[in-house]
Amino acid sequence: MNGDSEQPWRPRANPWAIAIVVTLAAFMEVLDTTIVNVALPHIAGSMSAGQDESTWALTSYLVANGIILPVSGFLGRLLGRKRYFLICIAAFTLASLACGLADNLTELIVFRLLQGLFGGGLQPNQQSIILDTFPPERRSRAFAVTAIATVVAPVLGPTLGGWITDSYSWRWIFFLNVPVGVIAVLAVGQLVEDPPWVKRQMRDRPKIDYVGLSLIALGLGCLQVTLDRGEDEDWLGSSFIRVFAALSAIGLVGAVLWLLYARNPIVKLRVLADRNFAAGSVAIFAMAAILYSSAVLLPQLAQRQLGYTATWAGLILSPGAVVVTILVGLVSRLLPYVQGRYVIGFGFFSLGGALLYSHNLVPQIDFATLAGMRMAQTFGLGFLFVPISTLSYITIAEADNGDAAALNVMFRNVGGAIGIAVATSLVTSRTQVNMAYLGEHLTPLSQPYVEHLRRVGQAIIANGGDISGAAGRIYLTLQGQAAVLAYMDVFQYCAVMAFLVVPLCFLFSPAKVAGGAGPH
Repeated sequence: MNGDSEQPWRPRANPWAIAIVVTLAAFMEVLDTTIVNVALPHIAGSMSAGQDESTWALTSYLVANGIILPVSGFLGRLLGRKRYFLICIAAFTLASLACGLADNLTELIVFRLLQGLFGGGLQPNQQSIILDTFPPERRSRAFAVTAIATVVAPVLGPTLGGWITDSYSWRWIFFLNVPVGVIAVLAVGQLVEDPPWVKRQMRDRPKIDYVGLSLIALGLGCLQVTLDRGEDEDWLGSSFIRVFAALSAIGLVGAVLWLLYARNPIVKLRVLADRNFAAGSVAIFAMAAILYSSAVLLPQLAQRQLGYTATWAGLILSPGAVVVTILVGLVSRLLPYVQGRYVIGFGFFSLGGALLYSHNLVPQIDFATLAGMRMAQTFGLGFLFVPISTLSYITIAEADNGDAAALNVMFRNVGGAIGIAVATSLVTSRTQVNMAYLGEHLTPLSQPYVEHLRRVGQAIIANGGDISGAAGRIYLTLQGQAAVLAYMDVFQYCAVMAFLVVPLCFLFSPAKVAGGAGPH
């Protein structure tokens, strides 16, 4: 019950129509975080740029997106939730059109920066509007709709991006946003409205916390650069990465201290004092780290070791997206009958088991087995997003919905970025370790190696080749085996992380969703 009337506020439009249209806008933005990845080589080629230079089109988006996420709650209070959401959709759509029309890499990077700047406000505001629109006992089903944007869109991104790039042009991955954005603007303008507590916050005209904003921009902006460029720049072996890592640490530590003690902070960090929200932040961070890293590992393995095209590598993830889509609806119906923390614990345990199963890789693994591994992983993921999102906000005050949603999405995105960075770095380092270990057996003193070298040489001669290439062929085989072992190692690490989160699920309150506490 809000403070403006004795009856709880309810929107005039159908709540499910609102949930669908705001999720459409968020889906468009989440899709753009992964759809560009597979198109980078094509972008570099068409703009006569190096592969390293073209990755700034991705980095610029992530930096701007990361900076704006935590302050989107404040901007919603300042401008009004609906107005800010409409501005973000319209500006994101125009920036997408400009990206598709860009003549050179500099223009594309600038327009991607604008995309990230306005796109960063879409996910938090989508969640805030869902929280405003649905009472606590109905949010689990509403979050099942939002899961389509959060869990399915990152999976579909590489597949759709690969198909569009292979079949048409990389420019169409940006043009695709234009009709979706126009429809979303018209629908949101017609259906969404600000609740009384948001209008009251607008009337209060909150002051801009420039110190907090600057520290957040410094900390999260430099963190995104560090994570996105670290692998290419050899991490702390690069002075560039060391500087950005140091600036990130200064900004983040300074931001936390300032936001905790400032009179009118730009983000209310004190919402983390709510036990359910704090536990939800840890869980969503871990879920995102595992989701995004595992979504990168399998397609990467397929392309680098098995020779798959971008489209076929992305298709490995598609059956898993179907599994998640089915499960989130079922899980939302389960929550009124089973404590949400048990569902979350089961989800992380199942995810850990699936990742252990994914540890059974072989160099010549087939498509069906890879897709089956992904489906097993997404089975566990299907039990996570809806209950985590529902329990995270169950005891958050209505007036704090905006800040809580902004922080929740920030933890999710940072978790995903860290997961991808750590996973790709571990694949590289573990490949080198495995190469060193396996290479110890490639000596004339190893009888199995001598025998294998002889057989390979005979096969090359039988096919009319030069026997001098036998050792080189064995070395290429060794590289492939070392890489596969590296992916197995990283899946094992992800499994351990999933299992470690299971006990933390009991930090959530034991209430079932339908009977849980409402907002304070």
